[in-house]
Order: sequence, then structure tokens, then C-alpha cells
Amino acid sequence: MPEKEDSRQRVSVPPYFTPDSARQLGSHLDSIFTFLHKRKGFNGTVLVTKYDQVVYKGAFGYTDFRSKDTLSTETAFQLASVSKQFTAMAIMMLKEQGKLRYEDSVQQYIPDFPYEGITIRQLLTHRSGLSNYTYFSDELWSDRNKPITNDDVLNLMAAHRPAVYYQPDTHFDYSNTGYMLLASIAEKASGMPFALFMYKHIFEPLEMKHTFMFSKDVITQTGSIATGHTGGRRKRSPDYLDTVLGDKGMYSTVEDLYKWDQALYTEKLVKRETLEEAFTGSRQKKRIEEDYGFGWRIRPVASGDTVVYHAGLWHGYTSYLLRNPKDHSAIIVLSNVPNGSLRYLKDLREFLYPLQASEAKSEGGKPLNARL
Repeated sequence: MPEKEDSRQRVSVPPYFTPDSARQLGSHLDSIFTFLHKRKGFNGTVLVTKYDQVVYKGAFGYTDFRSKDTLSTETAFQLASVSKQFTAMAIMMLKEQGKLRYEDSVQQYIPDFPYEGITIRQLLTHRSGLSNYTYFSDELWSDRNKPITNDDVLNLMAAHRPAVYYQPDTHFDYSNTGYMLLASIAEKASGMPFALFMYKHIFEPLEMKHTFMFSKDVITQTGSIATGHTGGRRKRSPDYLDTVLGDKGMYSTVEDLYKWDQALYTEKLVKRETLEEAFTGSRQKKRIEEDYGFGWRIRPVASGDTVVYHAGLWHGYTSYLLRNPKDHSAIIVLSNVPNGSLRYLKDLREFLYPLQASEAKSEGGKPLNARL
């Protein structure tokens, strides 16, 4: 694929954001995550940027509590629902290539799909009304020791027609099934396996060398991969649902996700106007705290800025990626112990984007761990 022109979006760095203030911010963040690790059980990796600069990165704890291998910022984690923004990007790329349209019906790509009136746009914005495949597969898939694929889920839907939650385009209802379908549509439209499309068109061009899709051979991947654990630090083994892709199933590192974040300020993958729709709200109620674009949640923070973000939870992993386009900042946190320690991310957002406080003051503000 020929590389698109960079056309990088620039951000003006204010005079007060000096190398010294960046180091001070990094020191505050180190105090925060050291506190979360020692006192709240955080086990994972983190990378924080501001004005396109990495101001802090760190790794806390173990890839596996049995082997006691230590984490690094190049350790790969299952991204869970943070994968959805990458699935949406695949669809946007195929739209730009003229291989699909957002208003196309699912049947144009999956002819035996049993539900009428559902479009690609509705899948992207969680307005399909479809029931959750992780629930109906538990009832309909006979052998839990046999991995289930996207095609298997589609066959279950065609054969059994699980009841929908809502009629299409009547409600926002967060749907893993919708993003599983988007991966299958991308496969049909591109003519190649979804994992291969992602590698050739996203991971390889962005030099995301430690990023890959789940497969039965994931254990043989090169480099370090964090093992998922329960909140009690017991190892979680992969199960039959892990092989479904699109809504989850992607592994990456905080270092590679920083490359992804930076690429979204360029036109390396899609044109700027194409990407802007991913960051444009789709929910029809006027008074909502949070909106949704294509694979991204959209919400205001205390400072008045509007951020885009997504979180994920799946089988021993939690993930979080937030971007603030106003100051080109990002918070990237990956964990392999879902013990609730990441609920303090709300406090971290308020520390980085404070209410009615100048950024100059926030750089030298009180460390967050003093408030926890």
C-alpha cells in the first residue's frame, strides 16, 4: 500500500511547557503510578504524552505471577475493546478505497445474515440492536473446548436467529456483536483474512512491531506477552471465545499504541475528513454525558476539552486509551490484573485536565497520590 502524505496536524506548544515542566509532570505521574502499584494493586504498563511528547512511561509488576517475569513497556497485552477503534479504522480505509459504503446493508457482504435493515454505519455506532454473541454462543456452541471463529458465530446467527434486543437504529446499545460483524465485513470487502488486512494496512505501515491479532498460535509470538489474571492474581487461560475478532482479539504495547496515537494526527491511514467522522457523536439524545463515534467514546473533561477514548475488559486484561486533540496528549494504560485499580483513572483525568485551572498551574500542582 503506498504511504499517504503525512500532512501532520500541528499543535502550538505554550511557553510554560518547558523541558523542566515536562520532567516535573513526569515525576508527578511516577508518584501516582508507584502509589497505585504499591497501595492499590496496579499491575501493568503506562505511557502519557503531552504536546506529542512522551512525558512519562513505566512498567509495574509481572507478566506472570507464577514465573515472576517483570513487565516492560514493550510487553504486549490483550486490548479487549480498545481493539474496536482499529476495526473501525479498517472499515474507514475500505470506504476510502471504494470497497464499501457506510449505508450498505450487512447482507451485501454476508448474504445469509438473517436480520434486515442493519447497515455498516449502525454497526459502527452501536445502533444495530443485535444480541450479544458472547451470551448466545454460550447457549448454542456445543463444545467449549473448540475455539469459535467469526464464521462460526455467523453460522449460529443464520441457523438460530437469536432474538434482537432492539430494532435497528432505535437505540444506542453497546454491541460486541456489531464489531465482530465489522471484522467479517472487512474480510469480505478486502478479500483477505481480517488479521492479515490489519497487519498489511495498519500494523506494518506504522511499524507497530509488537502488535498482532489473537490466534491459536499466539503463545508462539515473539517478544513478551502478559498473561491475563483474575483480580486475585490467578492465571486466566484462553477460552473458546478468544478467537472471535473485531470487538477484541488484538494485542499491543503502550509503545506501539503511542505510534498509533501519533499516526492519527497524520493522513498515513485515512484522510483527515474521513477520520473526523470517527470522532463525531452519533447518539440522538440531546442531553447525554458521553457520545460515541466510530470505535471511540467522546466526552468533555473538567477543563472543558473534549476527549476521545475507549476502555476494555476481557479475560484477565484491562485497557485504556484516551486522546485529547487540543493539546495532543494521551493516556495509555494496560493491565493484566483487573482488580479495580484503574477506577482511579478518573482522578488522573482530573489531574491532567483540571477544572478552572491554568495548565501552567497544573504542571506544578499537588501530586494525585496525596488526594487518594
